Amino acid sequence: MERRRLGRSGIVVTDICMGTMTFGLQADEPTSFAIMDRAYEAGIDFFDAAEMYPVPPSAGTFGITEEIVGRWLKTKLRGEVILATKITGPGHGWFRPPVRGGFTALDRRQIFQACEDSLRRLQTDYIDLYQTHWPDHGMRQEDTLEALTELVKQGKVRAIGCSNETSWGLMKNLWASEKHHLARFDTVQNNFSLINRRCENELAQVCRMEGVSLLPYSPLGGGVLTGKYSGGALPVGARFSDYLVNGGERQQRMARRFVNERSLATADRLAGIAADIGVSVTALSVAWSRQHNFVGSTIIGATSVAQLNESLAAADLILDAQTLNRINELEVEIPNPMTEDGLRRL
Repeated sequence: MERRRLGRSGIVVTDICMGTMTFGLQADEPTSFAIMDRAYEAGIDFFDAAEMYPVPPSAGTFGITEEIVGRWLKTKLRGEVILATKITGPGHGWFRPPVRGGFTALDRRQIFQACEDSLRRLQTDYIDLYQTHWPDHGMRQEDTLEALTELVKQGKVRAIGCSNETSWGLMKNLWASEKHHLARFDTVQNNFSLINRRCENELAQVCRMEGVSLLPYSPLGGGVLTGKYSGGALPVGARFSDYLVNGGERQQRMARRFVNERSLATADRLAGIAADIGVSVTALSVAWSRQHNFVGSTIIGATSVAQLNESLAAADLILDAQTLNRINELEVEIPNPMTEDGLRRL
């Protein structure tokens, strides 16, 4: 594993980050503790949570992941763990009471309340990286940034970042930070994988030129790249199996973006490339993500220690030029697998 600076902040982390969105639902607390212990023992010092976790979110499970992470954190020296979490924003507004009949926003009151709630659940007095989970393009960027800047000045937050953001949104926020002398986003956490390479275009250029680190999530394409959905399989307990069988229209639409004929064909071909170099497709996928120069830390997830170990096999894996060329040739042959027509990025 390498260590990389997050944007222009003073925070340096391992280039693999332990994601926690399964904790409290797909992984119970003892399993979650075992996963975090294994990650920590392997050298990972960067852990990412969110107030709305676990996923899929619900009013009944809201905040459980942070509570589990907080109890685990008490078993470690706080300074040895770099802790990230997120305020939900307008993406899933009804999951943070007491807002009723509408969406939450990234305004001053809700940012302060969300931060205090996360600090309490995490049992800590500061958050290393505090991120907006979903953008609020209807608000003035400076209003959100002013509130986040105050949290930094109070010592409750060390650095700030965003998630699920567009290139336009990131640049608008960076411009507002510079114009109004406010804290700036040092990271952007977006979906990025071998079946979803859109970050290599405009967002990568923003990150490189503006000193922002990409924190890719779902490097295994929501599990599609592991092959578990190949041949039309819907494994019991898998998130997209549940979405496709029991989910509403929104969840089914999301699942079909990941699990479709073109993405499954890509996964099968990548499995062959991985086999040729003697690694799992999981290790191949995580290693590929790590090798981008605009990536700060790749976020991996797990529901068991065994799953985590598969991802950890990528910790020191460097893909050679021939392997990278084969991967790029596949992208030309089956472009943009998470789109219906292969001609546009989502």
